[in-house]
Amino acid sequence: MSSAHTLSRQHDFPSDFVWGVATSSFQIEGAAHADGKGPSIWDTFCQVPGAIADASDGLIACEHYERWQEDVNLIASLGVNAYRFSISWPRVQPMGQGEFNEAGLNFYAQLVDGLLAKGIAPYVTLNHWDLPQALQDQGGWANRDTVQHFVNYASAIFKRLGNRVAAYTTHNEPWVIAVLGHESGIFAPGLKSRAIAAQVSHHLLLSHGMTLQALRAQGCTVPLGIVLNLSPTVPATPSAADQAKALLEDGRLLRWYMDPLFKQAYPQDVIDDLGEQAPHIEPGDLEIIATPIDYLGVNYYTRSVVSADGSWKPQNSGLPLNDMDWEIIPECLTQLLVRMHHDYPLPPIYITENGGAFPDPLRDGQVNDQDRIAYIDQHIAAIGHARDQGVQVQGYMVWSLMDNFEWSSGYSKRFGIVHVDYKNQNRSYKASAVWYRDFLAYQRLQKNGTPSSASAEKNRVTGVV
Repeated sequence: MSSAHTLSRQHDFPSDFVWGVATSSFQIEGAAHADGKGPSIWDTFCQVPGAIADASDGLIACEHYERWQEDVNLIASLGVNAYRFSISWPRVQPMGQGEFNEAGLNFYAQLVDGLLAKGIAPYVTLNHWDLPQALQDQGGWANRDTVQHFVNYASAIFKRLGNRVAAYTTHNEPWVIAVLGHESGIFAPGLKSRAIAAQVSHHLLLSHGMTLQALRAQGCTVPLGIVLNLSPTVPATPSAADQAKALLEDGRLLRWYMDPLFKQAYPQDVIDDLGEQAPHIEPGDLEIIATPIDYLGVNYYTRSVVSADGSWKPQNSGLPLNDMDWEIIPECLTQLLVRMHHDYPLPPIYITENGGAFPDPLRDGQVNDQDRIAYIDQHIAAIGHARDQGVQVQGYMVWSLMDNFEWSSGYSKRFGIVHVDYKNQNRSYKASAVWYRDFLAYQRLQKNGTPSSASAEKNRVTGVV
């Protein structure tokens, strides 16, 4: 391990800390029409001219649907103890309501079995953006009926997978679904309405609370939670206009979701700003949304810098940028977690996504991604700093296990610690995968003197170098 990337070793993590990798269904599974799967809103969105940077789609992706056993071996070879993945709603219920698809349900049941057989805890996300197109045709998340459809779907998943998984997440990043999908329109379903986006965000939160209540009534005893994409929002300058803009944007990104979850109310400044575009809220909704969660997932990549005139650009800061032109600023993760710890009565927190896209040139069959290693190392250290200040962070998951379909960027951006050759689907370790594997082996050795068995497992994984 390079001595340049050992900041994370300076922090003490408990032996039961969760170390994992993460993916999502649409980004890796492919098999878009296989075994009775229905279309999702992302299948539709990929067909819109200009919607995807490289004009690609998720029809094949990483062929995980066919290669899941190989991928489970790959995950095991890293020495992680957790794998976060999502279930494709249209794969298990093609129309989003009514009949379920046994082939789809069986796929995820087998995946869970395979993970458990390797000693890897399955962390299941029920909605990572791929809403069935059939429900979108009826209004999607803007239609309150979708709330109950989601509860029914989640109940069916629990009936099949039960308490064998480590945790269930209702929604991944509802802000992205609402704002990028329904306000700016740069993500599926591609709508551009602030009022619809606000209503969508409310229905997502409502379905979250209703699902928690339904699963617990069914006998669910594993932790239940939600995953939010969160960042500190800072003004570009000390001007009063920029500070006011930053406060409002903090309300739209963080407080709009955290306040109803933990304070049973939406932030009044954002409600006032929305005016007539504020969501319709029925009596009892906020009480349902505030149903206690067992954990909170936080996805962190960078900070948010705002200016009143919209002129600020990441290149202005002088900070290093990744391939998404996002600032690399790990100390903001510490600041975010400590602020949340002070402002809310938090349950245990898991960093459910963290990682970076980098150019990743392939030379002599290898990717020496030292920039990604530094990124992961620095952010694990930032979690250590937050834990030192009392924040209950109990897990960390790298985004992503492997290169995949990166939404509107298509296959042009690579976040994986495992390289995927899209021509032949071969998987191979990047240097960051070796670093992460060795870091986890070091953690085990420090806690119980047990050397990692990951190296032996690695040698049995086809395509891993």
